[in-house]
Amino acid sequence: MKDIAKRVFDIEIESLKHVALAIGDEFTAAVEAILDSKGKLIVSGVGKSGLIGRKIAATLASTGTPSFFLHPGEAFHGDLGMVEPNDLVILISYSGETDEVLRIIPFLKWNNNKIISITGNPGSTIAKNSDHHLNVCITREACPLELAPTSSTTTTLVMGDALAVALMEARQFQHEDFARFHPGGSLGRKLVVKIKDLMRRDNLPFIHQDASFTELLLRMSEGKLGMVIVGDPNRIDGIVTDGDLRRALVKNPDTSQLHIAEMMTVNPVIVDPEEYINQAEQLMISKKITTVLVGSPEKRAIEGVYQIYNG
Repeated sequence: MKDIAKRVFDIEIESLKHVALAIGDEFTAAVEAILDSKGKLIVSGVGKSGLIGRKIAATLASTGTPSFFLHPGEAFHGDLGMVEPNDLVILISYSGETDEVLRIIPFLKWNNNKIISITGNPGSTIAKNSDHHLNVCITREACPLELAPTSSTTTTLVMGDALAVALMEARQFQHEDFARFHPGGSLGRKLVVKIKDLMRRDNLPFIHQDASFTELLLRMSEGKLGMVIVGDPNRIDGIVTDGDLRRALVKNPDTSQLHIAEMMTVNPVIVDPEEYINQAEQLMISKKITTVLVGSPEKRAIEGVYQIYNG
């Protein structure tokens, strides 16, 4: 079974390399046509090509290209009303002769829609009736009977990914753009939610430099942040983390000789409350810390605390 799996991978990788070598100016022209389009990008296909088309449309829609999938069978029974003259249509058919797809071409021509086809046959009817053709011709399917679409659907899927990525880069699509289309996901939340929306404001563990070791332990325990903030909200002197505390005890187990000023970190990281969660967490990861103070770095005034494992 492992040998079969490896053989399938080898065949499909071989097919991808074969198609990649054939990519030329038509791909560039197709991307430019999509960029120039004033309408939506509609993807259509049936069977396995239709399933791949749904994924391609979803990827395009989530990466900055307004797109949806249209089943050619449903299109022929009324859904062509969704297609406006400014829309650009991608037709997917490996043979290039799929009847259901062929039947909607006359309407697309009448409606003045530009057509991009993805087929394995540049001489096919669909390819010849397209403004731009993307060739995904393979040497063989991974199916031992050469019947089930395997390598052909893989190359079609990757061609769709190539279009999406090329369009993203041409549009300079950024993290923030991606987040707007994915507000329900963790990445989307981190990219659109600000530190001030998730920081802890209440019962912050402030303590003065001259506090005793016992007071330090009690305040750290009460705060439940694994740290205390030395100073007051208007001006802080530093922080003492549980790590600072442990290191101080290793050096000097005599707690009567331990002073907050000697064990505290005097320049803790302070982030602006208007920073996005993603920016703050990238900073925290780079500095290998799990907690940041939130406020004014210049004034060293503190409004709250944010911890990465709460975000």
